Amino acid sequence: MPAEHEHEHAPAHASFALAPAVRAGAVLAGGGYRVHRDFMDFIVDGHPLLHQLSDLDAVSPLASDVPPAVITGHVRRLLLEADAPLPDGRYVIYGCPECEDLGCGAVTAVIERDGDDVVWRDFAWQTDETADLERNGYHGIGPFRFRGEEYRTELERLLTGGPGVHGDSADPADPGPPGSADGTTAPVRHRVLLIGARVAILARLAAALRGIGVGADIAEDATNVPPEELRAYDAVAFGRAVGEERRAAVRDAFRRAGADIAYVDGLAPVIPLLVAQIEHALDRTPLPRRRLTGLTVADSEAVVEVTSACRVQLVAYRLDRLHRTRTHELFDGVLEPGSHRIPLGTRAARGGSYLVARTMDSVLVAPATA
Repeated sequence: MPAEHEHEHAPAHASFALAPAVRAGAVLAGGGYRVHRDFMDFIVDGHPLLHQLSDLDAVSPLASDVPPAVITGHVRRLLLEADAPLPDGRYVIYGCPECEDLGCGAVTAVIERDGDDVVWRDFAWQTDETADLERNGYHGIGPFRFRGEEYRTELERLLTGGPGVHGDSADPADPGPPGSADGTTAPVRHRVLLIGARVAILARLAAALRGIGVGADIAEDATNVPPEELRAYDAVAFGRAVGEERRAAVRDAFRRAGADIAYVDGLAPVIPLLVAQIEHALDRTPLPRRRLTGLTVADSEAVVEVTSACRVQLVAYRLDRLHRTRTHELFDGVLEPGSHRIPLGTRAARGGSYLVARTMDSVLVAPATA
């Protein structure tokens, strides 16, 4: 059916693709959790569309931790094979990572056919049934005109089990996270093996990881674990007390099992810090598609590198003499693309402190002393 909306000046064709993306989980200062989400992002002309939204914590409807039937419904709508969920032919492009409630806010757009092409236009921030384009429109984004065949091919591969959509099924023995904001429990899509000497710390870390939607198990080593179980893990995290001989034996066991995993050397027994290290290890997003690409320390300043305008949070953690965690929030604001120097201050720059830099989709960790 031809589109009702007439374009006086049709935009040039933009390329359309899908690629795996991450909303990094976190342990929040108040003890709460920010859930880890894996989803497929929309790649327009080679760049993630989400990166054009500098201060947005959101995921596309094509998330890997929802039932296949739900994914199918979203894909059918994006293919215009089902009615638009919102008035005026509007579709949700990005929504709340914790639930699907429009009241939390969503980025929506009109999606329509124009001959053989598919057009996305009139992007807006929407919190109820009707979009106010004048007040809440994203006037610098779109319209995008996609070639119909390329557009359909990318979306239809999700219906045939294309890569990156759904991970391995969760282990039914793992209780998983306590639940999302709507009271449901998200399936576990990643698993981490924790190896260390301090069981109490490992237990707290495992609980925190499960809280953000990452499965975690505790073991002394991996020597007698069957290969098929080892291949179910995505990362191994070592405590500081684990010796090199023991680490080498664990790596050898995973190598013999043919498991391609990430290894994390815990910097300090600080739960938010360890969660950040593991989240970074689980992120397999290609570097050119990451917003946060660098975190170093020079002359009592943190050097943060970002590829697109985005909100960045910089926090320092350390243990005091009584082994209590001290947290210093150093920066929280939107940075433009490029390299930025942020003063650490005397408390954050002292020895034994570690920096965690976060955007909505990535995280980096570095010692606070060069």
